[in-house]
Amino acid sequence: MINYPIKRKVQETVLKTTSNRGMDLEDAINQTNQYYIDNDIAYIYKKPIPIVVVKVDYEKRSTAKISEAYYKTPSTTDYNGIYLGRYIDFEAKETNSKTSFPLKNIHEHQVLHLKNIQKHGGIGFIIVHFFKLDRTFLLDASKVVEFYNRKDIGRKSITLEEFIEFGHDVKEGYVKRLDYLAIVKREYF
Repeated sequence: MINYPIKRKVQETVLKTTSNRGMDLEDAINQTNQYYIDNDIAYIYKKPIPIVVVKVDYEKRSTAKISEAYYKTPSTTDYNGIYLGRYIDFEAKETNSKTSFPLKNIHEHQVLHLKNIQKHGGIGFIIVHFFKLDRTFLLDASKVVEFYNRKDIGRKSITLEEFIEFGHDVKEGYVKRLDYLAIVKREYF
């Protein structure tokens, strides 16, 4: 049995900086995923980041600190798992913009990964939270690929209007923080 670390407690406050922006979204998704697991609805988890530790400083064992590490391979997306017999893979992002999601916030290898997930019968999407608007959207991978490909010849972001037209509002629930599987069930099954 493999035990993946999943936070079960809501983080009380998070300072909004570029280094921890998205942690509220991540916490909400992690809590929702734990609800799905606990209630035998789906098995979806946050992927571990593939790093190689190069140097560890040991003053004493209890205070060991990683002082140098690097990414072993580029990470693909944040989450994956199984729902109703289908493979699910998605990336979670947050933006401070009120009007758009900058495409520079998602990497080409992540877009290609989502495209390949769909090509092979899986369900791929991104979840984007507009922090200043307190709105969260799920956008299918095919639209992510379409919008990403246009950045070389046109717009370098996905507008809020495009999220409204082509995406789906992810509603916050009482027990399930962000019930994104309600959208997945409705749209993909």
